[in-house]
Amino acid sequence: MEPQLLHTVTDGTAHVVIHHAAKRNAMTAPMWRELPPLLDRLAADPAVRVLVLTGGGGTFCAGADISSLRDPAAPGEEPQALAVRAEEALAAFPRPTLAAVRGHCVGGGCQLAAACDLRFAEEGALFGVTPARLGIVYPESSTRRLVSLVGPATAKYLLFSAELIDTDRALRTGLVDEVLPAGELDKRVAEFTRLLVSRSALTQAAAKEFASGRTGTAPYWAAQARGSGDTAEGAAAFLERREPRFTWTPPGTPAPDTP
Repeated sequence: MEPQLLHTVTDGTAHVVIHHAAKRNAMTAPMWRELPPLLDRLAADPAVRVLVLTGGGGTFCAGADISSLRDPAAPGEEPQALAVRAEEALAAFPRPTLAAVRGHCVGGGCQLAAACDLRFAEEGALFGVTPARLGIVYPESSTRRLVSLVGPATAKYLLFSAELIDTDRALRTGLVDEVLPAGELDKRVAEFTRLLVSRSALTQAAAKEFASGRTGTAPYWAAQARGSGDTAEGAAAFLERREPRFTWTPPGTPAPDTP
């Protein structure tokens, strides 16, 4: 199979799979280029409530395909610019995103994982940010995102040394949120995404925007909450000891079909 990004949508969850088996799922220039429009299409799909990014087979992503660094590129098509655009598109995805990591999550792979909201990893996974091995200046935006995730000390350790760290250290430093025993990652991701789909999309959308550091939108979200009916539904469901049926969708987005 040619290097590509595969995707499916099932039960409210979009799965995007990095597939490049010959090179441990390294991202080629066409794959970097393909990711932003794919994310745009999934964001426009009202059936998508959560997005999971993972790698095919036994690894997440070994980074950028190094052979692409030597290929001539059009202005704005340099490998690093393509990677940053893909990373920013993933960070801006309007629904919760989760990286499901097994095996190597290195270089551009770690860049993509860090752009997700959450990261679940299987024991034995390895993480690294490796531009120091190649004499590459890591992008400013990617560096700041890494610092905000793990703190300046760990970010400097990763960037200065290009060393790989295991899941224990990744969990301790905040690079991952959960570590699962071998064979349990897919089950836990499915369980957790079902939970996210059952929760308030309004709460999630506002929280994601606030957590990103964007300011000045609190009045907008307060108005959305007043007009949504979700708060009343949540309170009623709590008092009636039933699961809530939240209905808010972003303005201009068709509501998903309901049974």
